[in-house]
Amino acid sequence: MVTNSPTRRRARVAGALTATAALALSVGTALTIAPSAQATPPGSKDVTATLFEWRFDSVAKACTDTLGPKGYGFVEVSPPQEHIQGSQWWTSYQPVSYKIAGRLGDRTSFQNMVNTCHTAGVKVIADSVINHMTAGSGTGTGGTNYSKYNYPGYFGDQDFHSCRTAISNYSDRGNVQNCELVNLADLDTGSSYVQQTIANYLSDMAGMGVDGFRIDAAKHMAASDLSAIKSRMSNPSAYWVQEVIYGGGEAVQPSEYTGTGDVDEFRSATWLKSAFNGGKISDLSSWGNGLLGSSQARTFVDNWDTERNGSTLNYKYGNAYTLANVFMLANPYGSPNVYSGYAFAGNDDGPPNGGTVNACYSDGWNCTHAWRQVANMVGFRNAVAGTGITNWWSNGNNAIGFGRGSKGYVAINRESGSVTQTFQTSLPAGTYCDVEHGDPTTGGGCTGATYTVGGDGKFTATVAAGEAVALYVGANGTTASPSATPSATATATATSGTNSATVFYSTNKNWAAYDIHYAPTGGTWTTAPGVAMDAACTGWVKKSIGLGSATGLAATFNNGSGTWDNNNSANYALGTGNVTVKDGVVGSGDPCATASPTATATATPTATTSPTATATAATSGASFAVNATTTVGQNIYVVGSDATIGSWAPANALLLSSAAYPVWKLDVSLAAGTSFEYKYIRKDAAGTVTWESGANRTATVPASGKVTLSDTWRP
Repeated sequence: MVTNSPTRRRARVAGALTATAALALSVGTALTIAPSAQATPPGSKDVTATLFEWRFDSVAKACTDTLGPKGYGFVEVSPPQEHIQGSQWWTSYQPVSYKIAGRLGDRTSFQNMVNTCHTAGVKVIADSVINHMTAGSGTGTGGTNYSKYNYPGYFGDQDFHSCRTAISNYSDRGNVQNCELVNLADLDTGSSYVQQTIANYLSDMAGMGVDGFRIDAAKHMAASDLSAIKSRMSNPSAYWVQEVIYGGGEAVQPSEYTGTGDVDEFRSATWLKSAFNGGKISDLSSWGNGLLGSSQARTFVDNWDTERNGSTLNYKYGNAYTLANVFMLANPYGSPNVYSGYAFAGNDDGPPNGGTVNACYSDGWNCTHAWRQVANMVGFRNAVAGTGITNWWSNGNNAIGFGRGSKGYVAINRESGSVTQTFQTSLPAGTYCDVEHGDPTTGGGCTGATYTVGGDGKFTATVAAGEAVALYVGANGTTASPSATPSATATATATSGTNSATVFYSTNKNWAAYDIHYAPTGGTWTTAPGVAMDAACTGWVKKSIGLGSATGLAATFNNGSGTWDNNNSANYALGTGNVTVKDGVVGSGDPCATASPTATATATPTATTSPTATATAATSGASFAVNATTTVGQNIYVVGSDATIGSWAPANALLLSSAAYPVWKLDVSLAAGTSFEYKYIRKDAAGTVTWESGANRTATVPASGKVTLSDTWRP
C-alpha cells in the first residue's frame, strides 16, 4: 500500500489489508537536538541482538550458545501477544489480545526463554504493540474470536479514537496520533482504562522477568499518553526503547519521547547506508552529530521494515553490510542493535519454519548476530566501554581507522583493493588478536591473525578490500602471519612422517559439542579449544590426526565453551592407531566396528580411518553450486575446514566448473556425517585471491547421498 508520500511511509501491506505497526519514514535534512535526559540500557553491556521472528525456544538456545558467550547485553524478541492468523511476518503486529499466544510460542515457552537467557547473562526486551489492534475480523492465534473495534476481555468500540480513517497528513499531529495507521484500529491511549489495560500487559511480562520493552509505533501515540502508561506499570522505571522515525518538518519528532526512554535513531542507519553504499566512509568521522544525544539513541544498520523498503542497507549488500555493523559496534555513539533476520524473496515473507531455527545459515536464517565479524565486535565494544574516539585516520575516501582510547583500534576498508597502512594507536605495546579473523582463546591465544603493536603505538597491516581489522586490550594472541582468511581450524605442528591416530571419545557427557585439544609428542599444541570432533557412531565421536613421525600425542577434551576433561590436569597420553577415551580410561580399538551406526555415522565403510572419503567414493559428499559472476581470467573455488576442501588454504582450494555459468559447480566426496565449514573464493590469472564476505558457511553430509548446496556469492 503506497500513500501520497512514499518516502515517508513503510509499506506493511499486501492486497487490501495486510498492514501492521508502521511508522513514518523520512530522510529529510533538518536535524533536532535531544534534551539531556538519559535512559540508556541498564547494565554495562549495551548491545542488543534483535532475533526477528525467532520462536522463543530458538531464542533461548541462541542466548546459551552465542549471545551470552559473545557478550550481548540484550536480546529483543518479536511481539509475543496473540495476533491475527497468517504466515506473513506482519501478522505479529496486529494484536488480537494481550495473551501470550502468538506463533512464536506460548506463555510457558516465553517464560522458559526469559529464564534461560537470564542464566546466560542476557536480558530480554519484548517488542510491544500497544498503539492499535487489527484491521479486520477473525480468530486469533490463541483462539480468540474478534472483530475490528471489539476484542473480548480487552477493548470495545468506546476504547478507540473516533477518527476511523487512515492517517493522511504527517504535518497534522492530531491526524498522526488519533487516526488509523494503515486502517488499523487505533486505541484511545488518552483513556485511563486503555492506559491501565496496556500497563497491565507490560507489567505481566515484567513479572515474568522481561527487562525492557520496545514500544512499536510510538510516534502514533502522544508522548504524554506513553508517560501515563509507564507510570501505571508495576515498575515505572522499566527500560523502554521507542520507535519514532524522524521526518523533516513533521509535527511529531523523536526528541519528544526521550523522557520515557531511548528512541530508535533511524537517521543513524540511513547515514550508514549513504556512506557505505556510494558515499565515502571517511565522512563517518562525524557520525551521530546532530542526531539524538548518544545516551538516548539506539543505533542500527537495518531492521525488518527498512531492509524491505530500501531505506537502509541489508544482508543483500554483502561486505558493505558487514562493515557497517563493524563500524556501528566500534563507534561510541548510541547503544547498538544488531538485527538478525532471514532471507526473503518477497516483502511479506514470514519466518522460515514458522520461526524455528534448526541451525544458523540454513533454511534462510541469516544469523547476523553470530557472524564472527559482528559477534566479536560485541566483545570489542564491551572492552572499550567508556572511551572516546582517538587516532582517527582516513585516506579521504573509503578506508578509515580509529581507536577507542587506549583500549582498542579498528581499521575498515571499503575500497575496491587492499590498503596497506601503518596505523597510529594508543594501545599498549604487545601482540593482539585480530578479532575480525580469529577468536581470542583462554590463556592469551588466538585462532586467527595477530598483529604486534610497537612501543610507539604503531602497527602495520594490509587490510583486504571489504575487510576490517579489530584489536583490543584483553584479546591477545601468539599466532603470526596476518591474513584476511576466514576462521580456519588450527592444527598442531608435527614433524614429517606418516604416523596417525584416530581418537574416539565417549559422548556420555552429553555435551552440545566435542573438541580435542592436542599436541603430537615433541610438537606444539593446537590453539584452544582445539578442533571439532566428528560424529562416529552411537555414543562416540572421533578425530583422525596426522602425527608425522611422532609416536603419540597429549590430549584434552572440551565442549568448546569452557568445560574441560583434562584427565585431572594430567592430560591424556595417547598412542597411534585407534584409541578410545571413556570415563577417564584410555583404551584401543574401533568402538564403532560393531556398534549400530547413527544417522551421522559413516555410511560407506572404508579400509582407512580417514574422516573423508576417497576420491573414488562418490556415494556421499557435497554438491557445491554457487551463482557468481566473473571476468576473463577469473575462476571460482571452494575451500573450507575439511582436508578434502583445502583446510582453509587457498592454494589447496578446489576449482568449480563453469559449464553452467554463472552457476559454478563441483561434487566432492566426503564421509557421511562429516560437518564442515566452507567459503568460496575468486582467483584471477595473477593468483590474487578474493574471499566472499560474511560468516563461514556450514553443512553436514547426510547419512546417505550428498548434501546439496545452492549458494550465491556474497560480495
